[in-house]
Amino acid sequence: SDKDYGKQLENSIRMGHPCLLENVGEELDPMLEPLLLRQTFMSGNTTMIKLGENNVPWDDNFRLFLTTKLPNPHYSPETCVKVGLLNFFITPS
Repeated sequence: SDKDYGKQLENSIRMGHPCLLENVGEELDPMLEPLLLRQTFMSGNTTMIKLGENNVPWDDNFRLFLTTKLPNPHYSPETCVKVGLLNFFITPS
C-alpha cells in the first residue's frame, strides 16, 4: 500500500540492506518477479537487476522478507517455487 515502496526497495538492493514487505496478499506485485528469481546480469563490472523500468546495482548482502497476516495463505505453485515459506503460526497453550 506504500506508494514509495519501489524506491525504498531500490535503495535496499543498492545498499545491501534487508527489506521487509509486510501484509502482502496472495498475489505479489509483478515488479518483485526479478527479485524472486534473482535475475541478475552483468553491466560492465557491476552486477545489476532490473526492477520495474530501472536497472539497479545488486549487492549480495540484500535480503527480501515478505510477511502476511493471512491465517492460511494460498500462493500459486509458481510463487511457491520462487520463495521459502515459513509458518510462524502461534497457538495458545
